[in-house]
Amino acid sequence: MSSDTATGEEIVLSTADRPAPRPRKRRSATSTAPARGWPVTPWIFLLVPLALLITFGYVPVANMFWYSVTDWNGVSKVKNFVGMDNYVEFFTRPELFGVFRVSLYYLAASIIQMSLALYFATILSFSTRFKNLFKGILFFPYLINGVAISFIFLFFFQPAGTLDSVLGLLGISQDSLPLWLGDPAIINFSLAGTSVWRYTGLNFVLFLGAIQSIPGQIYEAADLDGASRWNQFRYIIAPSIKPIISLSFILAVSGSLSVFEIPFIMTDGANGSATFVIQTVKTAFNNNKVGLASAMAVVLLVIVLVVTWIQRMLVPDEKVDIA
Repeated sequence: MSSDTATGEEIVLSTADRPAPRPRKRRSATSTAPARGWPVTPWIFLLVPLALLITFGYVPVANMFWYSVTDWNGVSKVKNFVGMDNYVEFFTRPELFGVFRVSLYYLAASIIQMSLALYFATILSFSTRFKNLFKGILFFPYLINGVAISFIFLFFFQPAGTLDSVLGLLGISQDSLPLWLGDPAIINFSLAGTSVWRYTGLNFVLFLGAIQSIPGQIYEAADLDGASRWNQFRYIIAPSIKPIISLSFILAVSGSLSVFEIPFIMTDGANGSATFVIQTVKTAFNNNKVGLASAMAVVLLVIVLVVTWIQRMLVPDEKVDIA
């Protein structure tokens, strides 16, 4: 026992005589580390996207501005500079500038479309039976190709077609029904209604995603305070999705000014249904006036930018605090 105790004391003494290890200095988070890689590395990854953007985005726009001040016909190698003559011709010819009236039908349809989408998105954001089924029904038309939709509604609106047959079952005489795509007084209502059916799903998804991003605790607190669904929409949902509503409005204005696919396929712009883009395409390729058509495209671009700027000034983005 004594030998074991002596040995233990020697171990303890030898351990105590050792110098204490120096604490390691931790590298501070703010210490500068050697930079890895080249400073140009991010630009290497951005090279291809920027090249594509410049080639297919900015260069065509720059060419459009140049063509708008020339008399180019789209074929000849000669492009004579004419200054602002194309713009003067556009604003002084009613058959060119007057097509903006057709855009008003689609703008009104866009407002109806946004209202319907917001209504259904609000309802289906709460507990509703078969809400997934209704979501699919509302969004499905947007997934269909525009050409297919145009042919579907072409048969839908034709004389003795689907719409006339349904109205006949309701007791309405076939002889009293108008030509939905042949009467200049109602043709734009028919085409705008087709656009509402197709694009409501897009706005519906935007609104639904924005509404579902609102924390559920806010709805629970509103229910405890006795807030009705209308009050929840007015004081919780509407302020929270204000940026999405602004975005939808910008898309509605730009979309109503640039409608092309549905009226071009269904009527080819006949009976007063020619939109601004249809008129621009016909001016460029049917009349061989690419310079004048480019001026029309520039005017359309400026109008969209001005409307967007006015909307941003009137309804600026604000930080929403609903807590």
